[in-house]
Amino acid sequence: MKPVLAITRRLPADIEARAHADYDVRINEGDKPLDRAAILALAEGADAVLVSVGDPIDAAFFEALPVSVKIVATFSVGTDHIDLQAAARKGIVIGNTPGVLTDATADIAWLLMLGAARRASEGEAEIRTASWSGWRPTHLIGTQVTGKKLGIIGMGRIGQAVARRARGFDMEVHYYNRKRLSADLEFGATYHDSIDALLPHCQFLSLHCPSTAETRGMVDSSFLAKLPKGAILINTARGDVVNDGDVIAALKAGTLAAAGLDVFAGEPNIAPEYRSLPNTFLLPHLGSATQETRTAMGTRALDNIDACLAGKDVPFAVGA
Repeated sequence: MKPVLAITRRLPADIEARAHADYDVRINEGDKPLDRAAILALAEGADAVLVSVGDPIDAAFFEALPVSVKIVATFSVGTDHIDLQAAARKGIVIGNTPGVLTDATADIAWLLMLGAARRASEGEAEIRTASWSGWRPTHLIGTQVTGKKLGIIGMGRIGQAVARRARGFDMEVHYYNRKRLSADLEFGATYHDSIDALLPHCQFLSLHCPSTAETRGMVDSSFLAKLPKGAILINTARGDVVNDGDVIAALKAGTLAAAGLDVFAGEPNIAPEYRSLPNTFLLPHLGSATQETRTAMGTRALDNIDACLAGKDVPFAVGA
């Protein structure tokens, strides 16, 4: 008999085909987010569970998890939706999918940066609503990206990829990271040993930090006040690192010229005022949404499960 694999969301077709070939698959056919009870019901008698961002894999989940489950693999790099300490207490292996989202997410950060700076949402709306009255010298004047100062918080793989792309725009790059990188990974960027020291240099600011107790709500009114007036904020990290009320207030006041956001606290139920602000460029969490990347993520998730159930080292295991 094949091992039983519970999958909480629909996956790319080739990944589902591989899963069905190797496992007795139980999948959430409706592809709507499941609550804890529904995920636990799906996992009853399973050997492994493949979860996604937003699934409530918390301490209560692990307390009730069937004893048959040996691994919880997540279709993501981030693990902030998983209580890693609770998993460790129960002896459950956790696997994630690092190293394959870098370019896709960096590309989206640049789409957000250019879209927010050049007022792309407003321009597209005029075309789609047939309200464009023609070219004129003062129409939808935005902010030039080339030659400006870009700040990056979190210089991991994605932050580095954003910095590499910035060189093509002749930007002056500054960054904060918990540790300074070696010169070959800085790509000429200037290191700052604190976020407060970084912020005054950020005409554009791109967030690439994880969601932790220290970073949640980090981008608040005090934080924003340290940016140059008219800065542009980009977020492809996690929605909850931003205080939505404070960012919305800054966008209304013009202290932030614009924001490009791909992630939101409580998504898909985002702060509704974002939708009515003309100086926002908004995407529905598309950072890793390419065929190549999502397939690579699924491959890594299944590789983790295969290894664990075969008694081998899990290639992308995550510790508490």
